[in-house]
Amino acid sequence: MIQEQREQALVEQAQRIMSKAKQFVYVSIQKEGYHCFPEAATDPKYATGDEYDVSHLAFKHMHYFYIKVWVEVKHSNRDIEFIQMRRWLENLYGSNTLSLNSKSCEMIAQDLYLQIAVKYPDCDVRIDVSEDNINGAYLEFNTAVPYQSTKI
Repeated sequence: MIQEQREQALVEQAQRIMSKAKQFVYVSIQKEGYHCFPEAATDPKYATGDEYDVSHLAFKHMHYFYIKVWVEVKHSNRDIEFIQMRRWLENLYGSNTLSLNSKSCEMIAQDLYLQIAVKYPDCDVRIDVSEDNINGAYLEFNTAVPYQSTKI
């Protein structure tokens, strides 16, 4: 009897937690792009002349940018269909609405957020952009607390 009551209480607790869960759908795309970081050639913070020197980043170079986007959904039955969302994101770059070239991962995420915020208003958004799926940036855009929305 006591075990059954405990299990019932745990089920009810899990249901309460589940009813308040924040839900996201996500999509991933990969794009080829070229960029450079001109300041790397002259800023002593980057042009160190030692094993930490990254002055070569001042020259145009190619990366595969891996972009993963999470968009908050309000219910669990295809509030946003993620196949359609992925195709829309792909088209943003194919139609030259957005460009990867000469931008940092943070800049790419910010540009992308401006498009997402119009299409999916009032939704929290998370964006991860990486170069060659190795190094990158992760930004969170929180509609409830806008001043706390960017984390890098």
